[in-house]
Amino acid sequence: MAFARRWSGTGVFLGTSMRVQLHDPLAIVSSALVEAILIVFVWVLAPKYLAFALFGSLVYSLFLIGQHVINEAAYIRIEHKINELYHASPLSPEAYFLGMAGGIGIAYLPTTLVLFVLSMIVYPVTVGGFGALLVVLLAVWLFSASIAYVISTLFRDMKAIWPYAALITNVLGVVPPVFYPLALWPAEWRSIALVLPTSSGAALIESAAGLQPLPLGDVFLAATALALEAAVAFVFAVWWARRSSREA
Repeated sequence: MAFARRWSGTGVFLGTSMRVQLHDPLAIVSSALVEAILIVFVWVLAPKYLAFALFGSLVYSLFLIGQHVINEAAYIRIEHKINELYHASPLSPEAYFLGMAGGIGIAYLPTTLVLFVLSMIVYPVTVGGFGALLVVLLAVWLFSASIAYVISTLFRDMKAIWPYAALITNVLGVVPPVFYPLALWPAEWRSIALVLPTSSGAALIESAAGLQPLPLGDVFLAATALALEAAVAFVFAVWWARRSSREA
């Protein structure tokens, strides 16, 4: 019962956050520009890598949710002070964090669905590959949203947040082998790519789809790293949400 009460407000915050995001459809459309531009470049310049770019764009679209969580959580806290009202309510801080992240994720889901359809047209996957894809995307979203919420509480000025949010998103989402094959990444840095949440997710999806099979050891490394990163980030974000609510 105590556990259920701790999370009972998640749906309330999820619905509220989703409605707020849906009031700005232009932001939702513009958020897909990076994926769209990179996909077009790959399609024109190196069409043989189009399937890699599409699968990578799926990972990137879920990872990008973190940037929206950073901006929204910081905006609510810094500009409107509404988080103080939320924390003073009977609803738990972890329900506030997870509901916000879930609402933002659902609002931006159309982009992911469009990319998924395009991916299946270009390179269909089996039922097993589809299951692996869903698990990986969920882990990427959980990691990104959790870390983003924690980061959002570390700043007192919205202007200071924007460059950091963009830097983290692009360094982890564009530079590693997310939109291009792992085989093109320097061999001596392969292990680094397999433990980063974005490139490990892309590598696991491509391996499960049969697009770029990985050795069993690489699959184990990537899957273990992504699972641990998602789990640790989520647990830490829950603890941090409770801690920061007591200090508010």
